[in-house]
Amino acid sequence: MKRYNKLIMMFLIGSLITGCSNTDHEENHEDHEQHSTLSDIREETERIDVLPAFLADKPEDMQTIYKASAAHRELLENIPCYCGCGETANHKNNYDCFVFENKEDGTIVWDDHGTKCGVCLEIAAQSIVDYQNGKTVKEIRSKIDNMYKEGYAKPTPTPEV
Repeated sequence: MKRYNKLIMMFLIGSLITGCSNTDHEENHEDHEQHSTLSDIREETERIDVLPAFLADKPEDMQTIYKASAAHRELLENIPCYCGCGETANHKNNYDCFVFENKEDGTIVWDDHGTKCGVCLEIAAQSIVDYQNGKTVKEIRSKIDNMYKEGYAKPTPTPEV
């Protein structure tokens, strides 16, 4: 778990160093909106700890966020995404950016949506780090809502905690 925390924090710091501003996110958001669920890759693996092949050539920090996101389903199902995927991909929450379906037999259907969007990745990473640092889901939700309320797309229709 500490490894997740360190890698996620490195991702967040890297994002901040590269100067992610609302303008950058809006530009990324415009690119992000051009794809739809039809272009999203979905891949099933036998267990939650087996990552999909579409992540093989992705950076380690992205793979770590995918692993951490799958492990924090209950948290991320209560956190909205602000990239526009609620309208373009019919997502209900930030978890949907990474996982399409959790099957009863333990298999997981991954979604590559998050690999194409820094907003999705940042929201998941920040939420997980805050959760690991003892914040409640309600506190995290409030923080994310405040961070992304201006200059981003309409949030996913995630019910309040």
